[in-house]
Amino acid sequence: MNTLPEMFSLRDRAAVVTGGSGLLGRQFCLTLSEAGAAVAVVDINAEKAESVAAEIMEQGGKALAIPTNIADSDSVSAMTARTLKSFGRLDILVNSAALDPKFDPDSVGSQGANAFETFPLDGWQQALDVNLTGMFLCSQAAVKPMLEQRKGVIINLCSTYGLVGPDQRLYQRKGEPPKYKPVTYTVTKSGVIGMTKYLATYYGTRNIRVNALTPGGVYNNHDPEFTMAYSYRTAMGRMAEQHEMNGALLFLASDASSYMTGSNLIVDGGWTAW
Repeated sequence: MNTLPEMFSLRDRAAVVTGGSGLLGRQFCLTLSEAGAAVAVVDINAEKAESVAAEIMEQGGKALAIPTNIADSDSVSAMTARTLKSFGRLDILVNSAALDPKFDPDSVGSQGANAFETFPLDGWQQALDVNLTGMFLCSQAAVKPMLEQRKGVIINLCSTYGLVGPDQRLYQRKGEPPKYKPVTYTVTKSGVIGMTKYLATYYGTRNIRVNALTPGGVYNNHDPEFTMAYSYRTAMGRMAEQHEMNGALLFLASDASSYMTGSNLIVDGGWTAW
């Protein structure tokens, strides 16, 4: 029987994190590295991916940045090949990349109305391409070396809005035109759960475990009105800090969760407990 440190160790393993320069993606990359894994920081933004990879290497970890369009099969194939060439294996895939219309200070200015009645077809298709097709392509590419190794882990990032409908009241401001969390986010994040269960049962006897991780809202300098309204909806009365998904991610990636597949680990401060 392994000790607890051994159960959570990722020494000699290699991980791919899509959306690796994002708010949570960066946290996941750093966490996996700290646990001993070599990390491929995969992101469509090459400069940001390089920054995260450099941060890991400055801390003594092993990492490389791989600019990738996860909605393009050739780009995903090239990313997988480069990971295998650099690290010799692929043990963990974290499907974290997604189009997520946010309402934090860095994003709210470009946030459209997203009314369902006028939501554009190209916006619908783009979200499907990234949030579901991208996850499909990356998982399909990753399972091939995992099957050869006879072991692997896939973690798919979901959202509370993949489990329950958005509380659109959070996004309204007095005296301003209405804004909405779009239909694409809930639909695609709901699809993440379906893909997780499918892959978990498909590969269940072949030692490839597939689980979902569902974060609640993570604080990112949101305005006080949003922060207060969101916090009121959670049982714990606050938003998550950026680091508070790391323990759950490491649990799912490591042997500590060796008898867990097809599940959805919800870390939302009690948002969905009401």
